[in-house]
Amino acid sequence: MILPLSTTKKLIMKKYGLLFLLFASLSLPATAQTKMADMCYELRIYHTHPGKLNDLLKRFRNHSIYLLEKHGMNNVAYWTPLDNPEGKLYYLMAYPSREARDASWKAFNADTTWQRVYQESHVNGPLVSKVESIFLKTTDFSPNDLMPEAGKVWELRIYTASEGNLPNLLSRFRNHTVELFRKHGMGNKIYFTVDGEGSDKMLYYLLTHPSEPAGKAAFDRFRQDPVWQQVRADSEKAAGGSLTTNVTSIYMWPTDFSPVK
Repeated sequence: MILPLSTTKKLIMKKYGLLFLLFASLSLPATAQTKMADMCYELRIYHTHPGKLNDLLKRFRNHSIYLLEKHGMNNVAYWTPLDNPEGKLYYLMAYPSREARDASWKAFNADTTWQRVYQESHVNGPLVSKVESIFLKTTDFSPNDLMPEAGKVWELRIYTASEGNLPNLLSRFRNHTVELFRKHGMGNKIYFTVDGEGSDKMLYYLLTHPSEPAGKAAFDRFRQDPVWQQVRADSEKAAGGSLTTNVTSIYMWPTDFSPVK
């Protein structure tokens, strides 16, 4: 479920927080699942200058999330890595289409309130040294489960498929891996391929765990599972080698202002 972070919603959650979470825990109707699958997603990664991460988080908390929403963008989730020496902020946005995304960002950047906030936040120097933007689309097997999970850590995993093997990697996830993750206590949240450069080789997905050690222990159980070992061996034999050339894992904690916890 993608919910705009409006003032009204914040007031409702403050007064009826438990009730809201109970309703949010219900399964999404098929129409909502379809809508999520059709959205254009954007993962944005901000690299901050030394000592500026808290200032950036403050700007988002007090201003940016509301201005982004004002201009028709969906704030999905915001995270900071547990191990964060580079002072990064990861966040996920959703839009009806790429064209709607471009129009919304154009309006946001032209907003005089944003321009004032931006200038005021730079009084003691710029906050952000680099911005990465990756456009994503959900896979056909993605659970599209963005319900709140209070107290959980999130894990972003990024796979680079070996030459020509992204379809085989996706097939392995679709037919085996997602269910095996669930078997070993991992929370399958959402799975993406890249919409743009890297569309032929990249898989991004998000899991939840009770903690980082719990996540690592779950992966140890998964790797030792005889079913997984057979699935991996069969898939690599059919493909003539490993389906991946690189796997990146980033454990993250939702920010206090993230709509999805």
